[in-house]
Amino acid sequence: MFNNKRMLAAAILPGLLLTACGGNDSETLLSPSFSFAISDAPVDDLSKVVICFNRIELLKSGDDEIFTIGETNSIIAANDLCVTDNDELIPHTVGIDLLKYTGKNSLALMTSVPIAAGKYSQIRLIMSEGSYGTYASTSPNFNTTANNQVKVTVPSNELKLDGFTATLGGVVDFTLEFDLRKGMTNPVGQEQYFLKPRGVRLVDNNQAGHISGTVSGIVQHCAANPVDSSEAVASVYLYQNAGLMMDTLADNGGVEANLPLTSTAVYFDGIDQYDFEIGFVQLGSYTIAFSCDIADDPELDDDIIFIKAQDVTLTISGKTETVVFNL
Repeated sequence: MFNNKRMLAAAILPGLLLTACGGNDSETLLSPSFSFAISDAPVDDLSKVVICFNRIELLKSGDDEIFTIGETNSIIAANDLCVTDNDELIPHTVGIDLLKYTGKNSLALMTSVPIAAGKYSQIRLIMSEGSYGTYASTSPNFNTTANNQVKVTVPSNELKLDGFTATLGGVVDFTLEFDLRKGMTNPVGQEQYFLKPRGVRLVDNNQAGHISGTVSGIVQHCAANPVDSSEAVASVYLYQNAGLMMDTLADNGGVEANLPLTSTAVYFDGIDQYDFEIGFVQLGSYTIAFSCDIADDPELDDDIIFIKAQDVTLTISGKTETVVFNL
């Protein structure tokens, strides 16, 4: 199984601030605003995961809102990260390296964009060709290109997300969290990765917080002795509902009663502490569990041994709750 690679989280990029086109001032003030961002939980072994997409669709009973890259200032601008197999630039496409936006950091795709009020049945993120991952070194599993790249495919080339209701004067603010440890798979015999829908979750930022934590006693329990802060030494799993027993907790591909909402790795901070971070979690009560195990294939029921579990509750939007594991 691959080793986790920690990425330095980049600063949040500012979104594009927009004004409504057409209508009078009162209509503009009453129009609901829509914001959409991307964040990520790190994946194993890959030092870069670039996803390429073309547009965002907000489906609304035949009156859809369509935002296409390069055709409107309402959405993030195109860039040159996505190319065909013949190295030709793919038009109307933006490539985003998910591993730059981990924990509570995110990248704004749309910010405060006026939309029509009403009930939207679905959000769709339409993907383009060209998504890829990059290994920090030569892959031990299959051949890569000369620059250590491997293809990443999204089934059906779109991500279908839940809908929402936009009210007059309301603020719709979502982050799409890519849990790559849960959704990135490399099927046997396939020299590429697949990003499956189970690895993404839509989070309402108006009702979400973050979790950060430290672990003491990890050297004694996990025989951890990292030489640098990029090497994962343990794992933390998060489950909906508090008070869950450890023998009911599943890994990312497990069959136990309680499947993880998300998981992340624990890293040495380079000085004297082991820490972790989980961003964009809906307010509520959870069980958070610690394991020395790192290898977790999302396609298999791995033998993950949990050492300790405790409760954590998020009650205030935007606040970071701190968890301390004393092993």
